[in-house]
Order: sequence, then structure tokens, then C-alpha cells
Amino acid sequence: MAIAEKATINVSGMTCAACSARVQRTLEKTPGVENAAVDLMTATASVAYDPAVTRMDELLERIRATGYGADARRPEASAIEEQEAQEQASAEEFRVLRNKAIVALVAGALAMLLSMPLMAHGAHGGVTGADPFMRWSMRVINPWIERAFPWLYDVPAQTLALVLFVLTAFVMGWAGRHFYTRAWAAVRHHSADMNTLIALGTGAGFLFSAFATFAPSFFTSRGVAADVYYEAVVIIIALILVGNAFEARAKKQTSSALRKLAELQPRTARVIRAGSEHDVAIEDVHSGEIVVVRPGERIPVDGVVVSGSSAVDESMLTGESMPVSKASGDRVVGGTINRTGAFQYRATTLGADSVLAQIVKLMREAQGSRAPIQRLADRISGIFVPAVISIAIATFVVWFIAAEAAPFVRAFAAGVAVMIIACPCAMGLAVPTAVMVASGKGAELGILIKGGEALERTHDLDVIVLDKTGTVTEGQPAVTQLYATSAFSELDALSFAAAVERRSEHPLASAIVSDAQRRGAPMRDVARFEAVAGRGARGIVEDRTVLVGNGAFLREHGVDVTPLAAQGDSFAAQASTPVYVAIDGQPAAALGIADPIRETSRAAIEQLRRMGLDVVLLTGDNRATADAIARQAGVARVIAEVLPDQKVDVIRALQADGHKVAMVGDGINDAPALAQADIGMAIGSGTDVAIEASDVTLMRSDLRSAADAIALARRTMRTMRQNLFWAFIYNVIGIPVAAGALFPAFGLMLSPILASAAMAFSSVSVVSNSLRLRGWRPAGSAVRGRWPQAPLTAQDHRRPA
Repeated sequence: MAIAEKATINVSGMTCAACSARVQRTLEKTPGVENAAVDLMTATASVAYDPAVTRMDELLERIRATGYGADARRPEASAIEEQEAQEQASAEEFRVLRNKAIVALVAGALAMLLSMPLMAHGAHGGVTGADPFMRWSMRVINPWIERAFPWLYDVPAQTLALVLFVLTAFVMGWAGRHFYTRAWAAVRHHSADMNTLIALGTGAGFLFSAFATFAPSFFTSRGVAADVYYEAVVIIIALILVGNAFEARAKKQTSSALRKLAELQPRTARVIRAGSEHDVAIEDVHSGEIVVVRPGERIPVDGVVVSGSSAVDESMLTGESMPVSKASGDRVVGGTINRTGAFQYRATTLGADSVLAQIVKLMREAQGSRAPIQRLADRISGIFVPAVISIAIATFVVWFIAAEAAPFVRAFAAGVAVMIIACPCAMGLAVPTAVMVASGKGAELGILIKGGEALERTHDLDVIVLDKTGTVTEGQPAVTQLYATSAFSELDALSFAAAVERRSEHPLASAIVSDAQRRGAPMRDVARFEAVAGRGARGIVEDRTVLVGNGAFLREHGVDVTPLAAQGDSFAAQASTPVYVAIDGQPAAALGIADPIRETSRAAIEQLRRMGLDVVLLTGDNRATADAIARQAGVARVIAEVLPDQKVDVIRALQADGHKVAMVGDGINDAPALAQADIGMAIGSGTDVAIEASDVTLMRSDLRSAADAIALARRTMRTMRQNLFWAFIYNVIGIPVAAGALFPAFGLMLSPILASAAMAFSSVSVVSNSLRLRGWRPAGSAVRGRWPQAPLTAQDHRRPA
């Protein structure tokens, strides 16, 4: 079996869900295509195809044959370059639509001006009395026009009709041309979309008016008024173009987070070549070159600091505003801001492999994905246009039979209004706009969500499982407690211990050295250093013999640790490893070393519980240590002494009980559990393997980001449902009103002009509702959840919170 190639194609000209569905069906029917997904918001088609059966050129031609533009993405282009190209295309689309809308509006105003004398003399068969827009026009606008342009009312009706014919033909042929070309392409492919409805409605109005203009006797001889509806055709096209322009502008705003990310990369970098500094284009920087960064500048590419130090603002990555200190050996990321000092660093990952480019790529893929809730809208959009055309025909027939006055004119106006008001655009935009804005908002908060499906599954969570090390805790040992005997001060004892441990490679040794530096303990040198594996270390510091290790190690060297034993036992009971210090054979101090919980973990866990989530601590540590950490963090349920491969079994057991489970972790051993969980959340400081296996990446090493991700998903799903509700209810209400449902009770008919305004408003309102997510701020919920009832393993230890 041939290996399928994957490609992304830029598709232009799609305006509604029916458009994207038509392109997708065309691609899926192409020989050699295994699967295809077309996204309306990002205007892209993701295709997996067999290159032995079909070529990229054939795929592009298939799309173009449907009436839409298609271009293959450049394989060498980075995600940032692709985003910039898409932004330029979006800006050009908005500019073209805006210009066409302005011209069409001016033409519409002129058409209305020229049509008033015709309507004043009884045109439109007297239907203006039932049409609120026309009634208002005749009452308010007509007297003003008659006073301002009295000569216009003396112009022969045939002359006015001819001028209107030319004006309308120009608007249809230039401003509205794409509606008709795409509608014809849909007909040739036995399909229909929004363009079909617009083309049928305005085309019928234009042809009827043209026939009435050039062959009026055909109508009058049959008792039908030879009315013209040119002004309605022009204003309908103008209002739809206005709506499309606003929609294009609003859609641009949904990707503002991506645009801001793409703009973070500087255009040039200052590199050292031949002993001097040179400003070069970012594309010309080579891996391994030394880059110079000064205060206030953006870091151009990823790398590792080789000299100097500074504080770097990494908020674009993590959402955390506090600058991060950088010194020799530290990693820096392109696009972040150097705040204080100057430094030099060696360039490492460039172009498409850079962190910024990878984030942009991840976000583009996420924004182009489809949420499961979208399937409902897709199914409805697939049958929507044919159903609307059927309703329009039925409306025409009913009015033609039932109308007491001017039946043909009333039937014609009602049928056109039905086709114009029923637009599937809002349904097609309801879900993807929310996904785009939410993924952008998440990125601002340091939360990378891999698409609409991940958002929807995150919304359904009721259990969150937390790995201990590096997730709830800091992930590295630290001195948490220090006790010194009366013979030594705490600082002196720590200083002597650090002098010995500075030569040791044991993880606990680094904790002692770091704590001594943090406290400002005096720096001392050690001689005759000796380490005993699994026991401790000894050395001579300022002519004094210093022992650092466990109780057995000190006893082996004749030291009585009884004065420190009680304190050591207390440390052990609090999940700290006791380390003893002796100086010249005398017990000096006991240190408690542990992996401390993060400062924000307890608050984050409390927030998760308020949101109705059951929180479970999962760890391979012994039960006593895990239980002590759980007490500090506020977790009521602990699953301890679990091997890495058993973590997956724990997740499966929770899922078997009917729970929707999230797993938060940061290590390689967490990757299988992250993949098994309904939602895997990887701490960004963790390994690439864990991040790859996850659905959500938390760029900050802060559990509050997990709570923020869940809260954002819940708010986004609420927005999606609001959008779909209003998109559906708009058509449920709008189509009957356009068909004349209000006429029997209130004597009101909805003109095609008002129908076109309502259609444009529906799409803009859905996009605008999604844009409200940009102002969302994380907030905890007051809802309290219930805890799982059954233990998961023999090591599952439940305690009261």
C-alpha cells in the first residue's frame, strides 16, 4: 500500500459552509485522495493523497473547476511566512470587498433615487403598502426627493427604466460578478451554496425587470403590471457586499493572536562575522553563529547564551509578565524581548524549526481543525440550499394562488425574499470562528490547544489526574528545613556542608549548595574530598573534618547522631529526606531535603475543585511521601507507588467508570498516560515527547494554566452553542417572515432589501459573538464536584481533604 502524502492547499472565494462542503466533496471524490478536510475560516484544504494515483496539479484543478481559487503552499515556507501570506491575502480580500461595497452602495442610492418616481406612480403593484421599508421610503424619502428633484418626476418611465437597467447590469457584472460565476460553477457540479441563492434571487429580479423594460406589453396584455425591481437588485447586492466586507474584517480579527505572534520575529539580526558586528536578514543567519542582543531589542532567533546576562520578557511564550534571568548556558527564544543587559548567544534552531515558528504552526493547525459540534452544522448546510429553493418555490405558488391583489408581484417578491434571507454563512462560521479566537486567546495565556476537538473534549472533563514530580512539585530537590545544634549556627553548618557537597554529583548535594548560595553562606574550599555511594561525603574544610550523609554514614565514622535523630525523624514524616552534618566528630546540623510543591499548586488545585473536577494525585513515590505532598497541595485522593506503565491502567480504570479524564504531566514516563487520557496536558517545561503526546501544552510550569485551559474550553463551547442557536433560530424565524407569515395578522411583507440586510447581519453577529472571547479572563467556578467512589488500585489511598 502506497504511503499517502499530506498537503495543505489555500482555497480562496469560499463564503459559507456549503462552499467548503462542496470543495471537500470534490476532493474526496478525486481518485487517489484518502481523506480531505476543508476549513472555511482559514480558507485551507488539508488533503492526504496517493502521489502514484493523483498529482497536486490535478487537485488544484479540481478545486478551481468548482469556481474557487486554489494554490499549493510552498514546502520551504515556514509557518510564520505562511501566516504573513495569509494575512496579506485577507487584507486584499477585505480591500476588494470594501471597494465593491462602496460602489454598490452609491449605485444603490442612485437606483433608489431613480425608482421613486416609478413607485410614486403605482409601480410594484401597490405592494409597497405591505412592505415596511417601501412604506417608509414613500412616506419619508419620496417627498424630499420630489421637492429636491421635481424634474425627475417628468422623465418618461421608459427612460428611467433604461437608465436603471444599465446601472444594475454594471453592478451585477462588476461588483456582484463572483456571485454568478460561483453559482454557475455550483450548477455544473450539481451543487448549490449561498451564491446560488443570491444569484437566483437577484437574477430573477433583474430578468423580470429587463423583460418588463423591453417588452412591457407582454405583461400589460395579461393584466400584470410591467414593474421593474432594479433598485432592489442593486441594494441587495450592495448590502450583501457590505456584510461580506464586515465579515472579512471580523474574520481577520479572529486571527489577531496569530498575526501578533508572526510579527514578533525581527527582520534582521546582529551577528559577529570576521570579528565585527553585521546586521543581516533573519534568513541569512546560520546555525552556530554568534548573535549580539542589546537592551530593549527582540531576540531574533533561538539560541544559547555564551556571554553576558540579562532579564528576558518571555510573556509571548508563557503569558507570564515577570522577566526571566538569563546567563551563560541558558536558552533564549526568538521573538522574546531582552529587557536589561546585553549578551551574546549562539544561534541554534532557525526558520521552520524555531520555537516561534512551531507555535505558529501548531496554532494554524489548531485553528484549521474541526470541532465535533460542527458536524451538525455541516449536515444541515448540505441540504439547506436545496430546501430553501423548494420553500421559495412553494412560497411563490401559494402567494400566486392566494393573493387577492397583484398575485404575481406579491408571489415574486416573497419568493426572492426567502432566497435572499436564508443564508448558510452564519452556520458555517458559528464553530470555526470560536475555535480560532479561543486558540488565539489560549496562546496569549501560555496555553496551546491542539484544535477544536481538543477544546470540545476539554469542556467535558470531570476528573483531572496530576503527576507529582515536576507538575505539582518543582521537580528538583531543595532544602526545606534546617536544624543546627547549639554548638554551631545554621549558616556556619550549612556553609561547611556546602563546601563538601560542591564537589559531589549527587542530586541532594546540589540542593545543599543552592540553599547555601541563596542564604548567602560563606564560600569555603574543601580538600581531600571523598564520596561514598549511597552513604554521603567527607572532606577537610579549613582544617576541620566535615561529614555529610545519612545516619549510618555518620555512625560509621564514630559520630553520635542521637541529638539530631528526633529532628531527622520529624523531617522524614513530612516527606523530606534527612541529611546529617558533623564537624570534627560533633553533630552539627540536620537538613530536610524534599521536592517542594510549587507555590501556585495549592491555589490551582482548589480552583480545579471549585470548577467541579475531581483531582487525583498520581505518582511512583512511596505512599508516605505522596501523602505528605497531597496534604500540602490539598489533594484528597492519592494513587501512589505506580510504575510508569501502570499509569495508563489508572487512566483506563477511571474511563471505565464513565469519567472524562485529563492527565497533566511533564516527563517521558507520562507520555503514554497523556495519550490515553481524554485530554493530555503537558507542562511546557517538560520533555518534547510529553508535549507531542498531549492535546494541550501549558507553556508555564503552573497548574493554574490547567484550570485556565478548562475554563476557556467551557466558555468557548458556550459561545459555539450560542452561535449555532442564533444561526438556526435566525433561519427558523427569518424564512417564514420572508415567506409572508406576518401578512395575515399584521399586513406586513418583508422586502428583498430588508431580507438582504438581515442576511448580512446574521453572519456579522455570529463572528462578533466569537470575538467576545478575546476579552475573556480566567475566573474560578463556584461549582463543587463529587469524588470518585471506588478505589483504583491497591495503592489508592483516600484521605479527607
